[in-house]
Amino acid sequence: MPAASERPAAPTLPHTWRPMGVRFAVIGLGVMLLVVCAAAWFGFDDETRAKFNILQRLTLLAMGAGFAVIGWALGRARVTAEQAALVVVNGFRTRRLEWEQVLGVHLPAGAPWATLDLADGTTISAMAFQGSDGKAARDGVRQLRALIDRADH
Repeated sequence: MPAASERPAAPTLPHTWRPMGVRFAVIGLGVMLLVVCAAAWFGFDDETRAKFNILQRLTLLAMGAGFAVIGWALGRARVTAEQAALVVVNGFRTRRLEWEQVLGVHLPAGAPWATLDLADGTTISAMAFQGSDGKAARDGVRQLRALIDRADH
């Protein structure tokens, strides 16, 4: 166990953690996909564009909307520590956990994201702490652990 001076300081509340790599990837790949598709569409001559019927055009738009929705779900992952509770947002699901429900947080080496241990014996993912974010994710887990360990929630 580290000495008290070596333990990370608990952040002031409310505090929100978000994954950086996933958000950059979603935005970067989304913009690149949009540019490539737009360049291809406008690169076609009028005759080729006219060959696309309405169903094919709607299919392309639906696929683009599907990619956007998936990117939005991945990009909205976050964990917010409030005075009374911990709010975990993963994709389309939001869970509000009282501090007494949260026993610990773990981000093992090689894990894609952190895991919260709950008092009922279950676990939930905390996708705000992505293993691919490296030190930032590990620091965030340490900060959250300091809040969990704190006696005066």
